[in-house]
Amino acid sequence: MEKEELQKLFKKHHEGKCTEEEKALLEAWYLEYNEHELDISPQRVKAIGARIFRELPGNHSVFIKIGIKLAVAASIIGIMMTVSLKFFHPDVPKVKVSKSQEIRPGSNMAILTLANGQKINLNTATNGQIAKQAGIQIYKTANGQITYKSTVTNSASDIITINNITTPKGGQWQVTLPDGSEVRLNSASSFSYPTSFKNQTNRIVQLSGEGYFEVTKDKLHPFIVKTNQQTVKVLGTHFNVNAYADEPSIKTTLAEGRVKVSAYGKTQFLMPGQQAVLKQGELTIQAVNIDDELAWTKGSFHFSDQSIQSIMRQISRWYDIDVQYEPNISWGGLHGRISRYKNLSQVLSALEATKSVHFKVEGRRISVLK
Repeated sequence: MEKEELQKLFKKHHEGKCTEEEKALLEAWYLEYNEHELDISPQRVKAIGARIFRELPGNHSVFIKIGIKLAVAASIIGIMMTVSLKFFHPDVPKVKVSKSQEIRPGSNMAILTLANGQKINLNTATNGQIAKQAGIQIYKTANGQITYKSTVTNSASDIITINNITTPKGGQWQVTLPDGSEVRLNSASSFSYPTSFKNQTNRIVQLSGEGYFEVTKDKLHPFIVKTNQQTVKVLGTHFNVNAYADEPSIKTTLAEGRVKVSAYGKTQFLMPGQQAVLKQGELTIQAVNIDDELAWTKGSFHFSDQSIQSIMRQISRWYDIDVQYEPNISWGGLHGRISRYKNLSQVLSALEATKSVHFKVEGRRISVLK
């Protein structure tokens, strides 16, 4: 990152104008700057803060906030790793792994399965047109997306085929559907959809795992997301569906617009900032923090009163690891934010700083200890 660009981002953060992407960029810079040792002691915070202050244009103050919560990132470079003081206690030893054993975060990886059964490895496929089927051209873009383009002029002759994108543990992908709707898939997810919505009353897709949807408005053709237990019906809106098989509930979170969630003969309408929770056949509504629920789409983990078990499920999917637990582990709620771009050892070190859990790392198997 060039010095001039970095100074602009520091200034924007100081004014509270940084986007989530810019915050993540600042964090990535910080990790590179301090890659050999993530020293977040108060002394280190002050030292880095002083250096940044000298580089800022004009007379902009840099504050250090240490109390019940230690906002290291917000204090110095907008890293936004705001967590409880216990979450980043400087005296707790870091999880040690050799460089060769370091587990890096997930990345863009997915398999596209065409209607004829052909499978395409998207992370190794060349950018540009990667397939053609039933009058539809499929393209892989340079920024890691799949898009569709119809080559048929007579809509009545279109043949509707179904494609499927599957992300492994440690993978994510984004697809632009034929109607322009965009879907971002989290790790260990599967998404099936038609290659054309022409001549269809509803735009029906199917999801397992987690996906964030930005649906193109079309009042005449409702967009319907089906999971194994519920359906979500919208006309055009932004929402997230978390429907992993290993989670205790299915969560549908609305960021913009209005959606209808149906399951087991029950229906709920969501307004922005609300979440539908389907658990053991019961469908309830609760208010949520949208930033926390959608943090994964912007490169972060946000934990709000979550058990270590819930946290480790997220970490397991993103870092492609196996997790086992020592008996009688405390599942007390934890709070915090940390980038999904960190190496696993840094994430585990942060969790160990709670002093409620410890980890034993053996390759890609992580043991959670008291």
